[in-house]
Amino acid sequence: MTDEILTERAGAIVRVTLNRPEKHNALSRGTLDALRELFELHREDDTLKCAVLTGAGERSFAAGGDLVDLAQVRSEDEARAMSAQGMATLQAIREFPVPVVALLNGDARGGGAELALACDFRVAAATAHIGFIQGHLNISTAWGGGTDLVSLLGPQRALAVLCRSELLSAHDAHAAGLVDMVAGASELGEVLDTFLQPLLGQKPQVLRAFKALANAGRAGQSHSALQAEETSGLVTTWTHADHWEAADGALASKTRGARSDDRNQT
Repeated sequence: MTDEILTERAGAIVRVTLNRPEKHNALSRGTLDALRELFELHREDDTLKCAVLTGAGERSFAAGGDLVDLAQVRSEDEARAMSAQGMATLQAIREFPVPVVALLNGDARGGGAELALACDFRVAAATAHIGFIQGHLNISTAWGGGTDLVSLLGPQRALAVLCRSELLSAHDAHAAGLVDMVAGASELGEVLDTFLQPLLGQKPQVLRAFKALANAGRAGQSHSALQAEETSGLVTTWTHADHWEAADGALASKTRGARSDDRNQT
């Protein structure tokens, strides 16, 4: 694993950091491969509840593709291979079995915006920006981020974002539906903790069931396929010991409450 990607396990969270601050955390092909390998490595860890993806430093979450590295991509075949490589990385993040939160410590530009949208949620510093600015290089989106944008905003609003090729402030991105929460720079960690709190209150197998259902919807599966996924998740979680512990506790509490009511009425 390259030192361009740092990982830290904090309880039920795996924290992943793009560690190229001198290059604004730009995404080279090597960085993309390392990121994909990392998410694939952790996907079978059934004790995880979520992943947090961020960038080193305060200026950039990810500045997009590494222009020096990608300048070598010239032919149609090379362009297709580069696109497939980036899509495989972002797909590993989309398909990660528990929620992935992008912590936008700084700007997410171009391919960095695509990376942010591959995550399930986005928490941004107030000083951060997000922009699908690929049009400035006379290219379109490369790694499936355009598809994510259309799914998130709808085709008309997504087209406007793509055609305008603007950097949106964190607050404007929040208003547009691209960002879930915004925090002052000194409050970013605290706001992230607040955002993660309800997720961490869930059991890992429950989060996996919720994420599997969301992934099926994201993939455009049929209504019957979504229902089948929902049933599968229900069977797994219903028969788990954690469910029966919670159900027995709820039943015992209800019984105690009923007895208390009876005593109050006599």
